[in-house]
Amino acid sequence: MKPFNQSILAVACAAAFSSVHADPTLQQTSTEQNELEQITVYGRQNNVVKDSGLATKSNMSLMETPAAVVVVDKALISTQGVDNLQDLVRNISGVTQAGNNYGIGDNLVVRGLGANYTYDGMYGGAGLDNTFNPTRSLTNVDSVEVLKGPATGLYGMGSAGGVINLIEKKPQFTEFHQLEAEIGQWNTYSVAFDSTAGITDKLAYRVMAKSARSDGYRDLSDDRDEAYLSLKYVFDQSHDLMLSAAYIKDALAVDSIGHPIRIFNAQSVDGKTAGQVTWQDLINDPKGKGVQLTDLQRQQLADSLANQDGLTPYTFGHNGIISPMAKDNQGEEVRFKLTHNADLTDNLFLNQQLQYRNYESGFARQTGAYNYVYWNRNGTINADPRAPLVINDVLYPYAARRQEYRQVQADERSWQYFLDLRYDFSFAGIDHELLVNANYEDRNIAFEQYSIYDADYVIKNKAGQQIYQGTLPYILDIRNPNWAQGSFADHDPLKTSNYNKKVKAWGTGLQHVAYFNNGFTTRVGIAFNEIEQAYQHLGVDPRYSASAASPTPEQNTSDNGMTYNLGATYMPTDDISLFVNHAKGRTAYSILGTITGTETDRDDSQSLSNDIGMRFKAFNDQLLGSIVVFQSARTNLQYGNPEFEAGVSAANVAQYFYDGKEETTGVEFDLNAEINKQWRLNVNAVYQDARDKKDPNASSFDTRQKGVPYVTSSAWLTYGASWFELENPIEFSLGVKYVDDRSTNSTSFGIPDGYVPSYTVYDSAVSYRAARWKLQLNINNLFDEVYYSKAMFLGGMPGEERNAKLTVSYQL
Repeated sequence: MKPFNQSILAVACAAAFSSVHADPTLQQTSTEQNELEQITVYGRQNNVVKDSGLATKSNMSLMETPAAVVVVDKALISTQGVDNLQDLVRNISGVTQAGNNYGIGDNLVVRGLGANYTYDGMYGGAGLDNTFNPTRSLTNVDSVEVLKGPATGLYGMGSAGGVINLIEKKPQFTEFHQLEAEIGQWNTYSVAFDSTAGITDKLAYRVMAKSARSDGYRDLSDDRDEAYLSLKYVFDQSHDLMLSAAYIKDALAVDSIGHPIRIFNAQSVDGKTAGQVTWQDLINDPKGKGVQLTDLQRQQLADSLANQDGLTPYTFGHNGIISPMAKDNQGEEVRFKLTHNADLTDNLFLNQQLQYRNYESGFARQTGAYNYVYWNRNGTINADPRAPLVINDVLYPYAARRQEYRQVQADERSWQYFLDLRYDFSFAGIDHELLVNANYEDRNIAFEQYSIYDADYVIKNKAGQQIYQGTLPYILDIRNPNWAQGSFADHDPLKTSNYNKKVKAWGTGLQHVAYFNNGFTTRVGIAFNEIEQAYQHLGVDPRYSASAASPTPEQNTSDNGMTYNLGATYMPTDDISLFVNHAKGRTAYSILGTITGTETDRDDSQSLSNDIGMRFKAFNDQLLGSIVVFQSARTNLQYGNPEFEAGVSAANVAQYFYDGKEETTGVEFDLNAEINKQWRLNVNAVYQDARDKKDPNASSFDTRQKGVPYVTSSAWLTYGASWFELENPIEFSLGVKYVDDRSTNSTSFGIPDGYVPSYTVYDSAVSYRAARWKLQLNINNLFDEVYYSKAMFLGGMPGEERNAKLTVSYQL
């Protein structure tokens, strides 16, 4: 990393040098220019954000917008001291961690459904579950906008839950230079430089660079180097062009398991909990099929059980099942973007964006380390290997079985183009906006994976002969693991995935917005889009799959159709608005999934959303709140036909059905207020019932979505105290966050009632700004609460203990 650190320093020095030689006449700029530069491509920032172009790409205010939109401004981001998207979700109702989070990148969901990540509306990497995707920092971010529900017509191929849009910092003609340093626990430190100024009266630049290091809580280290450069050329007041580039290189330690739930199945002992059973209840399989334990071993097993085993994660403090053989998720991202804005006439406006993005990722992580205690599975008690571990007649009650380590190398390259042309006009005494938009996106993903296993993994050929068995040693005690020696390559890895996946999407749309004089605003948007997918299998280890050992020809499928947004807002007064919205979107049914060639072109996944909401404002527009009742769903999901048997079923028997779905209903509340110069407040809360209805034939039909709590709520209050005759107030902040129980249910793993417990955490901050200096101290988890911050696949991720961070910034 040292060469890159030096390059960041060189860029920063160059920027500082250029600012010194900038045209001195550029220190004064017009009010119009400052206003233009405030926050977003389509909107403007006040003390409380009242405008956002994310939902509609129109000129309407948030009070007029018939859609659920939440904006987190830079003041709140700065006060909370957060530097990544994971920590920011506390400020947005309905945005939570995904339940199958394996510690790889940003796995967030909106209303229990997938999220689409963008930078100023352009693709910022997908949430690809437990495979690969970046962890997005807020280093170069001014604010964050979240649109809930589908927006395919405006943003192309997207996710069902909505769009998380990060607004990046832009070049300013007003000169500004700042150095910032952070220091905190776990050997955490960073240094950043931000510089912007006008080079000429028409050309401005911005350079942002940051280098950060942390050993991390529980040794989950985080190393990151970032550099951002943008140039903006203003031809005149109605025409500008901006070129921006970003380079991010990071290495983040991965904990794929967290603290696991011990697999004790209460249904197998007549509903008795782990705290109620005796060794006599833990009978052996009467047919002699499962692992047969002695009476002494059954006693030993029963003695190991605690009340919450089989329900909640087994807590073992700061430790974790994180093998030294695991390797950090090392990501490298490059983005180039060209943005063109032109006011063609007084009422015709053009915006174009062209982006190239390349993201490479590589890591080795452990997946699977299951502590089986007692389970009657499909009529067999403790069927090996889903059974307590016994070696040479010795029982290991806390052992972990069925281990797998995955080593991944992935590369995603994408091109994206957006064109938005808006025409404003008046007709019959009504103001109208007509938006014509077009979009194109091309993603190319190369993915390769190797796996190693413990002895539970056995492969046999068609003749029944064993041709492979895992070589990893069993973990004999999850509380104090005995790790495998050597490297990943020393354990006979199998190549288990090897493919190229291409996804292309294009679309065009038309949107009409009408502003009626009686307080009504209507929005009608329709779009046509097409998604094409191509999959080329490049061959895997013949021991893993003889039939898939050789490469196969590229297979293709496509789908096209109409999407739409229908919405209306009524404002009985200037301070209250009521809105309804109905939207339909489309997304590729599986960004990384295979295409076999036996399937015909079919409908892709669709996303549906219904919203009924109210917004209100007060205190001279310095308070803005919203309440939204919603129903969001993702439909056309694939699931297997239970009547199908490969090589046996007739040709007319379908292998898959496509009428599964995921659905979430609930109500959201968001409020932002700057009541006066002393008090600022952010409050949000959500009740949501997220259901998995993917396979109507499965026992999990209509179960809660993993990791999505019924209730979350958060508040952040800041008070400016004018003490000691100081030039500026001292600001004190206190925040509280509550997260309800999160389901980790898994019938197939014997814990149908598993969950991660609820928690409440308090955070605080104190800051003071002088003429050029600012000091800020953040203390998180003020009362040192022990909790789980995320729901993992079959467990929970321990949340950070109490910690402090000091930030010092200086304006040059």
